[in-house]
Amino acid sequence: MSSGLVYLIGAGPGDPGLLTIRAQKVLQEADVVIYDRLVGEEILAMASPEAELIYVGKAAGRHSLPQEEINKLLVKKAQEGKKVARLKGGDPFLFGRGGEEAVFLREHGLDFEVIPGITSAIAVPAYAGIPVTHRDITSSFAVITGHEKPEKAMSSIQWDKISTGVGTLVFLMGVENLPAICHELVNNGRSPQTPIALIRWGTLPQQQVLTGTLENIVEKVEAAQFKPPAVIIVGEVVRLREQLKWIENKPLWGKRVLVTRARAQASSLVARIRQAGGQATECPSIVIQKEVDRAALDTAFKSLEYYDWLVFTSVNGVDIFLEEMLQYGLDIRDLKGIRLVAIGPATRKRLEEHGLRVDIMPERFQAEGILEELQKSITPGQWVLLPRAIGARPILPETLKNWGVYLHEIGLYRAVAAQTANPGLVSALLAGDFDYLTFTSSSTVTNFVKMIGEGNVSAIDAVVKVACIGPITAQTASDLGFTINVMAREYTIEGLVEAIIEDALNSTREERMQ
Repeated sequence: MSSGLVYLIGAGPGDPGLLTIRAQKVLQEADVVIYDRLVGEEILAMASPEAELIYVGKAAGRHSLPQEEINKLLVKKAQEGKKVARLKGGDPFLFGRGGEEAVFLREHGLDFEVIPGITSAIAVPAYAGIPVTHRDITSSFAVITGHEKPEKAMSSIQWDKISTGVGTLVFLMGVENLPAICHELVNNGRSPQTPIALIRWGTLPQQQVLTGTLENIVEKVEAAQFKPPAVIIVGEVVRLREQLKWIENKPLWGKRVLVTRARAQASSLVARIRQAGGQATECPSIVIQKEVDRAALDTAFKSLEYYDWLVFTSVNGVDIFLEEMLQYGLDIRDLKGIRLVAIGPATRKRLEEHGLRVDIMPERFQAEGILEELQKSITPGQWVLLPRAIGARPILPETLKNWGVYLHEIGLYRAVAAQTANPGLVSALLAGDFDYLTFTSSSTVTNFVKMIGEGNVSAIDAVVKVACIGPITAQTASDLGFTINVMAREYTIEGLVEAIIEDALNSTREERMQ
């Protein structure tokens, strides 16, 4: 068997959006992913479902696998002919021991490639509003390990040189050695009043920043019980933080939001929450299961020329219907002359992405809104094709039939309940660790309750705000015991996020007034 290839990949500082395009592509193709402690779940989720994931992370004083064993593991997997992604936080060659791994692989006659990552030494201060250099303050900075043991007989760090010879000092992995770091800097000429900042979980929604001076920062860290991992920045540039901090100014900064939407659909909601500075956690309560009524669909495809209207009530309906059209040997040209109806902007956008123009989109993005608009244009005897979810509300087909039209309803998919919720997630909800619980459809509500158990609804409702996309969803949530704290004015993902932001800002104002 031919030898495989090892990719030494920098996963960046934490924010999955900072992973490079090259790293993501290799991760998606890898047979094995060997990853460290600070690689987040969202980055790991980019790996192929068939990939073998192996955790080799290191925490202070606790190594799941010694470095020598990691080296051997890389060789073993590569010799099996596999494509290996060695995933490290930050950059693999900056205190990532990537150089050691590369040498070991070369000594065993194996090939490797290096995919640099955005280093936390620069990105983390930037996310805290601290530039490591500034024209008016300093033109130099150094990155130093903070992991050197204080009891070492001979330090590899030239404290007498860096203390006064470099403008900005960035220490990585140094929280536990902070007293020694401050002592050495002051003892070698740095002013005790020099500003210093510690940034924990930098670039992530749970980012925490603690500032002080070399003289008082140790006391502040102890009082705040500030724990690693954190990046330490020493220098006058720290004073710019109050002027330049930006991520903490976002409206959902510090807010944790639980997303119950199906995983395939959750990305747009998750992205918007993160853009607003919030921390979005996915807990899919439904899975979209394709269950096409093939006989009914084939009949519809044979008779497309007779239909006057084609009504779509979801993005899923659009995707599956057009996919089935192509498999049947048709394409969008065969929809010529049929007037298209989309329930809302997301569905309209998906149709437009396929080159289809929507004739009607209601102001109210629900079945009742579709009926209000259709009533103005539809006439008895016309043919209507309605491909949608199995088990959807009956008001749309029942009303259309009463109008004397020929209705052909086709079940394309059903929203089935996801598996039982992670116990840790339920515990976090019960503990009030989340600020908002979001529901984007009635099925997300009913299936979420099945996942967590009806007995937990009242306890969760007492400590977490419930946000619903519209009145139908809100009614379902209310019927199942939830108090509705937030409801979108526009029944879209954008409307839901805007409503959450408005509530969060109002809550912040109230807290300041108290």
